[in-house]
Amino acid sequence: MPRYALKLEYDGTGFVGWQRQDNGISIQEVLENAAAKLTGGAPVASIVAGRTDAGVHAQGQVANIDLDRDLAPVTLREALNFHMKPRRVVVLEAALVAPDWNARFAAIGRAYRYRVLNRRARAALLADQVWHVQKPLDAAAMHQAAQGLVGRHDFTSFRAAACQARTPWRTVDRIVVTRDQDIIEMAIEARSFLHHMVRNIMGTLKLVGEGRWPPERVAEILAARDRSAAGPTAPSAGLALVAVTYPINPFSG
Repeated sequence: MPRYALKLEYDGTGFVGWQRQDNGISIQEVLENAAAKLTGGAPVASIVAGRTDAGVHAQGQVANIDLDRDLAPVTLREALNFHMKPRRVVVLEAALVAPDWNARFAAIGRAYRYRVLNRRARAALLADQVWHVQKPLDAAAMHQAAQGLVGRHDFTSFRAAACQARTPWRTVDRIVVTRDQDIIEMAIEARSFLHHMVRNIMGTLKLVGEGRWPPERVAEILAARDRSAAGPTAPSAGLALVAVTYPINPFSG
């Protein structure tokens, strides 16, 4: 039974998240239902690199599925995209991988982006793609504060109460906060993240950007190992999974 890696792009608006749930449509359901169209209705299970929450987007999500038939990767991509219409989920690339390859456990890095629209007027073109913050933000101060999070730390202060990870320790490889006109963007990279970690970091950096907290307070929050010490959880709309990296890129061939 051949196994395929899939690179996915989706708009998370209106979905309950990646994972199947009883209270709405999930991206996993859309993909697996489309794949079942290629197997005569037989169920197809998927494994994903990152279980994004409701409203979170992706431009480089990776999943794997097994099929009971051999298809050329390009044929599989086109067939899945056809059957996933009109949902805003698409397969960008497909590749044949080893039978034991796992999109989640083979990954060695994940990159997220969080975008804030920082102006008085609400979003029109970027509605559901950004966090709209009207009060002016100091992106340089936010970047300075974020550097205290780079490295291996106990991220309990930025961990959701419902997080099921076995340990709060994570290694953040890079955080960069930049401004391009009205858009403030945070790029963050790590091997893996805790539940709501990126959104909790952005909610904290927003308070720094508003001048309510000095940049050095973020390091103090990290050291406190207490979720109540940090800022609020930023909305899901501004978050996107940009890329997942592997020791060998399955799509390079």
